[in-house]
Amino acid sequence: MNSSGMKQLVVIGGGVVGVTTAWALAEAGHRVTLVEREAALATGASRANGGQLSYRYVSPLADAGVPLKALRWLLDPDGPLRFKPDGTAAQWRWLAAFLAHCRGPINQRTTERLLELGAFSQQCFGELQRQAALDAIELRTPGKLVVYRKAQEFARVAARTQGGPERALTREECLAIEPALGDGSADWLAGGIFTSGEAVADCHALSVQLGERLARHPNFQGRLQAHATGFVVEGERVVALRTDQGELPAGGVVLAAGLQSAALAELVGLRLPLYPLKGYSLSAPINGVHRPPTVSVTDFERKTLYARIGHQLRVAAMVDLVGEDTRIDPKRLAALQRNVRETFPKAADYDRAVPWAGLRPATPSGAPMLGETPLRGLWLNVGHGALGFTFSFGSARIVADLVSGKPSPIALDGLQLRAA
Repeated sequence: MNSSGMKQLVVIGGGVVGVTTAWALAEAGHRVTLVEREAALATGASRANGGQLSYRYVSPLADAGVPLKALRWLLDPDGPLRFKPDGTAAQWRWLAAFLAHCRGPINQRTTERLLELGAFSQQCFGELQRQAALDAIELRTPGKLVVYRKAQEFARVAARTQGGPERALTREECLAIEPALGDGSADWLAGGIFTSGEAVADCHALSVQLGERLARHPNFQGRLQAHATGFVVEGERVVALRTDQGELPAGGVVLAAGLQSAALAELVGLRLPLYPLKGYSLSAPINGVHRPPTVSVTDFERKTLYARIGHQLRVAAMVDLVGEDTRIDPKRLAALQRNVRETFPKAADYDRAVPWAGLRPATPSGAPMLGETPLRGLWLNVGHGALGFTFSFGSARIVADLVSGKPSPIALDGLQLRAA
């Protein structure tokens, strides 16, 4: 670190979390190198995710009642959850910790913290737009409609809706705000919660374009295509990153490599409670004969979201706990096709839909892990689960502030390694 406070930093990971982190650090005045093992940016969980920027729909999966729901889902071959033992102790440790978080008070505390992170991330995204002028990301702000199939579940949620940007809508009001819901049999629709201000964008396109902007940033030292293989530690401090292309001296290293972060951290004795939640998506083309939903829609019971991104409909769904397996299961894909054709039959050309499966790095609590580790000079920005796109902008700013010796702009209890 020189007299001006500038550090030589390395960020590991070229997905949306890694790229936004590298940008935030460069903007904070540090010299930054980005290490990514693939030839292109955003080829993992950032490639074809749901595309929703859900700043207020952040409640973690772990909640009271979820274990019982999970049993019902597992008995349904088309259900949103699938479990298969992967032969590792890590899977069982993660599940045990997840079940420990399935209590109402814990969920409420985590949700409150994630709402704060979501609001801050929304603010940071606006600032990033002004700084980087991202203009090819298919950004829209149509609002988000969460639809419910069970009247009892909808009544429970509607009773808690306090107004503000969120409104409880009757079945008829849902159909008025999103007529495409009526293109199939809408007998299943009990009601919905509409949140204004929620956005949709192309996560992959944003990551790639921000990477292009980053390449021209005066503080950016370049991107290295390499496999990170370990750290050089002197005393209790990381002083360099080892890669298959050689060592990179560093005044600090930020782990933002999703699931790979756990294996790297273990090399220096740190256990990160990360597990892959496998999800599927379809990207279906839209042409003049189709009527896609205008607003961003989430089917609460089926855990399926729909977002129009440019000239395609992105449909994302499912939580499969099957280990690090990115193969597309034909049965899961067929179930997703049946679901979307029933719910939005006229929305897109599903026969030409491009399927995708990705692994979302999740903590048992559902909250990301941000900030410094017990090993000085090693920082975390990992564990965002299905909300990596949404939280990436705020998480990047928080980590950049902490690396720069500033206090976090929001409270970090529940968002650090020791609390995961």
